[in-house]
Amino acid sequence: MSFKFEKLIVWQKAIELSSFVHIVTQKFPKEELFILTSQIKRAADSVALNIAEGSTGQSNTEFKRFLSIALRSNIEVVSCIYIAQKKYYFTRRL
Repeated sequence: MSFKFEKLIVWQKAIELSSFVHIVTQKFPKEELFILTSQIKRAADSVALNIAEGSTGQSNTEFKRFLSIALRSNIEVVSCIYIAQKKYYFTRRL
């Protein structure tokens, strides 16, 4: 069974983001496990989840609302990355 969201490039990219965040956060200090690590992982997953939820059987207006939520989650991921860089959890520019 194929879902509408599986064909959306934005959803595919969100899945890639979630995988990337998972890999990067494995290198975060253990004391961040329930703080920054948890926050960035939940935000990254939320991007894909909101795109998927909004695409299924919703009106265009409702889908736009879910896309807006996904965008805000994506911005949260970016902010978490900046925080991690400032704490020197990684120094490579993403």
